[in-house]
Formats: sequence, C-alpha cells, structure tokens
Amino acid sequence: MLTFRMIKSLTQCLRGYRRSGLRVGFVPTMGFLHAGHRALIDESVARCDITVVSIFVNPTQFGPNEDLDRYPRALEQDHDLCRKAGVSMIFMPDAGEIYPPGFQTHVEPGPVAEPLCGAVRPGHFQGVATVVAKLFNIVQPDVAFFGQKDFQQCAVIRQMVRDLNLPVEIVTVPTVREPDGLAMSSRNSYLNPVDRERAGCLSRGLLAAQAAYGEGEQDSQRLLEIARSHITEVDQLQYLELRDARTLAAVQGLVEQPAALCVAATVGPTRLIDNVLLTPPPRALSDRELELVSHVMDRQASPAAEGPRPS
Repeated sequence: MLTFRMIKSLTQCLRGYRRSGLRVGFVPTMGFLHAGHRALIDESVARCDITVVSIFVNPTQFGPNEDLDRYPRALEQDHDLCRKAGVSMIFMPDAGEIYPPGFQTHVEPGPVAEPLCGAVRPGHFQGVATVVAKLFNIVQPDVAFFGQKDFQQCAVIRQMVRDLNLPVEIVTVPTVREPDGLAMSSRNSYLNPVDRERAGCLSRGLLAAQAAYGEGEQDSQRLLEIARSHITEVDQLQYLELRDARTLAAVQGLVEQPAALCVAATVGPTRLIDNVLLTPPPRALSDRELELVSHVMDRQASPAAEGPRPS
C-alpha cells in the first residue's frame, strides 16, 4: 500500500495503472475510519483493480462554530484498516495542497443542496461539491463509492457528475449500523454513554416507519407521525422529512415512488443524521403485460434476435 501527500506524485503513479487498462475505484473520506467506511472500501476492492482512499478533513464544508478543529482523527488506525482491506493507495494531502494560495473557484450545487442539511448548514454542500470535484480530477477514478447515510450528499454528487459530464460512476453503498441500529458515523465518538443510548431513538423511529410502509402504510403524514413518536430523546430535532429519492422534492400525500425518510437531530452537543429508503414493491402485471414481457424475453433468448454476426 502506497501513501501520497502530494497531488503530482499520486497522479504520476495512477497514470501508469491507467495505461495498463486497470479499473480505478475511489473512496473519499475524512478519516477516523469505521465499519461503514470499510464497507465502501470492500465494495471498491471487489469491483476495481486499484482502490484509492483519500483522508482529508475538508475545511470548506465546515461552518462557523462547527467541529473542524475537534473532528476525530486516528491516522495509524486508518492506515491499518486500509492495509487489511486491500487498499492500493492512500491520498492524505494537507489543506494547502488542495487549496493553495490564491484559490478562488467553487462548485455551486444548486437546488438539490437547498433542503434538509443545506437549510441548516449554509455553504456546506458548496464545500462538499468543490472538494469532491477536485478529488475526482486528481484521482480520475472509474468508480467512486459513497455511503447512503449521507443521502443528500450522494444526491448532490450525482447531480454534479451529470451536470458537469464527469466520467465517473457513482455507487451508493447501504448504511452500516451498530447492533442497536444507530448508523455508523465518525461523530458517534463524541457521544457519552448516556447520549449514545438516547441516540438510538433516531434509527428506531426511521425503522418503525419503514416497517409500517412495508406493511402497507403509504400516507406520508402517518409515516412521519410513526417515526416522530419514537424520536423523543433528542435535544433538538432539526428535520424529519420525506423526500423523493431521486429529486429530493418533498413528498406529500401517498408515497407511491421511491422516497427517503431523512432525519437530523442533536443529542447532547453532537449532530447526527440518518435515513431509510421507502421503496414501493413491484406492481402486479396484467395478462397482456406479462405476454409482452414473455415475448421480449423469448426474442432476447433467440440467436436470431441478436442480429447478424460478423464473419
């Protein structure tokens, strides 16, 4: 496993791998790695020939009075996890390498960044989009891996990739949870034992609503009420909202398209976020629709459907 601190050294090394036709996977992190990060790394190692992990606490995504200075760091443990997971390279720049003197260009993510965390952390997603765009340009990965826990972040990055025609596939990996359901997060380390127990109400509320949806409840207000009835031990509930899983538009009435039930709250001094997906089951097909599907499948299975082959 190689470790790089300078952009030039990393890009020179990666250039040789690309010339050999190797597939590059990328996992951007802020360090203090845990099982959630390990799931992203494992997915990259399974899908790609080369896996690059960045460890960079990005100052531009922290607002005034947020936890930039005390954000947890454990570089030796991070290196050990990466080495055991089969990571090829770690990119660990300092802030001056990413934002050199005179830096002044930023990525403005647009409406997808405005609700939810965007409403309570102004400028946060501009910092996220800017650093991720820079990292994509530096690493030039074929695939990049992000966790579902940061659902809005994933939506912002997907929109940026589409809008800017960035040649990278985005893979979202399901949230990894503690045994009691709490979503894995580096900020969980801030929680004292009492607050740690209180924080479990977030996932209990989300999972209760998800279970109710699975049993047939589709009314958005009722689903929010079910979740809220469990989320009673937080100090401040910043938001609990149902959003369209693709567009992040607010969901009202019946949940008939894939939706994300998202929450952010403070427990003691710690801000936590989480979400679950509500996905409608496949609808029943009519006899005519089944006939058409069977016809298409038969054609795909027939050698004649493949068209003429070159001699």
